Amino acid sequence: MPETTTPGATTGSATATARGVHQSDLDKWFQYHAPRPEQQKKYEALREAGKELSIVILTCTPAGPDQTAAIRKVRESVMTANQAIACDGG
Repeated sequence: MPETTTPGATTGSATATARGVHQSDLDKWFQYHAPRPEQQKKYEALREAGKELSIVILTCTPAGPDQTAAIRKVRESVMTANQAIACDGG
């Protein structure tokens, strides 16, 4: 059976395939990646954009579980984008 990748997965040695996650994926995802100088502005831009969207959500929606979930998803998105930068897309 040919190996297929899951939607959004990258190709290469650290690829999450339809057969599951590999040890090399875990090794890459859970190690510390010190930010390189050229990455710092990207991290800052993502945090600022996430904060701005969260402020809009906070001011435009009523308090409650949906508002909390919306802001949580923004936080998750920023963290996932940070990981994409740290892991060079994989």
